[in-house]
Amino acid sequence: MAITRRKTLARCLPLIALAAACGMGGAQAQDSYPSKPIRVIVPYPAGGGTDTIARLIGTQLSQRLGQPVVVENKPGASGILGNDIVAKAPGDGYTVLMGITALVQIPALYKKVPYKLGDLAPVSQIAKSADLLMVPRSSGVTTLQQFVDKAKAAPGTLNYGSYGNATSSHMNGERFKQKAGIDITHIPYQGSGPEMAALLGGQLTLAFVDATGAYPHIKSDKVNILAITGSQRHPALPQVPTMTESGYPGLEANGWFGMFVPASTPKAIVDKLGAEVASIVKSPELNKRLTDMGLIAVGSLPDDLKAQVDKDAAHWKSVAESARISMD
Repeated sequence: MAITRRKTLARCLPLIALAAACGMGGAQAQDSYPSKPIRVIVPYPAGGGTDTIARLIGTQLSQRLGQPVVVENKPGASGILGNDIVAKAPGDGYTVLMGITALVQIPALYKKVPYKLGDLAPVSQIAKSADLLMVPRSSGVTTLQQFVDKAKAAPGTLNYGSYGNATSSHMNGERFKQKAGIDITHIPYQGSGPEMAALLGGQLTLAFVDATGAYPHIKSDKVNILAITGSQRHPALPQVPTMTESGYPGLEANGWFGMFVPASTPKAIVDKLGAEVASIVKSPELNKRLTDMGLIAVGSLPDDLKAQVDKDAAHWKSVAESARISMD
């Protein structure tokens, strides 16, 4: 028996030593991180909301971590190019992605994607947004039910605008049509700016406008805001009901901005980054900047964003499949 125990112990010792080394390695990685500049990949052009948020976070992160944080814009293929750069980068915490909701929608919209969603590890959800359902005030429509009744009375004669094909607004619009049982024509625009201009100009009878794009116009006397997508009312528009409150559930998913790193990144580094970003977002300065952009600040930790990603990926896949929305 003694010999057997000695043999068993002999076999276990290398494993115990390896486990201890891995634990120490993770702790050492966290303690020494970062020791060089960090680059934040923005998969969209400079000047947009994603870029702005990346630079705001990057400035604060640099001050906290004592290393330069460089924002690099890598637009292309609806964000796939930039996402792929980070998914295939070394898992050392020095390449970070500033992602948006499209990250979890892409697998449902494209047949071939060069990376898997699981190749990226969530770090922190920075902020969330939603789409506002807006109509020209001249239409006389003041509630969502009035619009639905009007659409049912004249099938195929009304329209709705989105800020682009296969965007959240397009998918929300198609889900709304299904839930309401109405026939309205989709008109896509290249962004919320042109879409908002078309609504104000009377070319649209309804528009799903991102809250950030609609924010400068929420008090305009030319529009009525009927409802908002997402899971909660917007703090700046407490009187505007959610789609669920209006009787049309199934549009509870929010848009969001979040940071990710390659999945092979040590958990100690992911947790350290997540804690720093969450703290930055919850600071009065960043909170106000995000609020001024029409966003709702979040500042979550990695596990919370992971749960959100899993939930949203399933939701948008269901919407894309049922509405037959595809980019292929």
